[in-house]
Amino acid sequence: MMKLSLVKQDSDSVNILCLGAHSDDIEIGCGGTLLQLKKTYQKVKFHWVVFSASESRGKEAAKGAELFTAGCEREVVLKEYRDGFLPYSGAGVKDLFEELKERVNPDVIFTHWQGDAHQDHRLVSELTWNTFRDHLIFEYEIPKYDGDMGRPNLFVSLDSPLAEQKATQLFEVFESQRSKPWFDRNTFLGLMRIRGMESNSPSGYAEAFHCRKLVL
Repeated sequence: MMKLSLVKQDSDSVNILCLGAHSDDIEIGCGGTLLQLKKTYQKVKFHWVVFSASESRGKEAAKGAELFTAGCEREVVLKEYRDGFLPYSGAGVKDLFEELKERVNPDVIFTHWQGDAHQDHRLVSELTWNTFRDHLIFEYEIPKYDGDMGRPNLFVSLDSPLAEQKATQLFEVFESQRSKPWFDRNTFLGLMRIRGMESNSPSGYAEAFHCRKLVL
């Protein structure tokens, strides 16, 4: 299997846009990869946007962004759109995307998978592609009750300590989700282990993404 550099060659820096419908989506979907990028590149700048992050969930979102981007330059944008109703606030969400396009030119974008069963997730994915038409976009996956896990085609190998760190930080930050049956440390580690097996990761752990278009 050929291995390719994630971003432009001859550069020790990377500019990353992370988009999440809800407070824990980015951390669950690509938290390990973000930790790996911090370890790989000398200079990482994060643009971190969460669309549904009100009240206590907003505090968790801010803490999650702080932990997963610690030591790096970051811009955090937290909006308060109603959870589960994001498509019905489409005009405002689209306006935010247009504003991002004018001032952010990322090397890579992390967003939701278009085939996700959650309507909020699908809208964020759709507007990502609609807005950033000439960028490298990785669509992350969120395990949940719907049983909508797909067949991703791009894998990022994670060092074992980073996989453990991701799971630990998820439980440290998102206290409001701990009582939910799907929010389980073994679920997060298990998914990374399965993706590590599929990609023959040296550590045994990986995160997986859908990459619909890649220009070399």
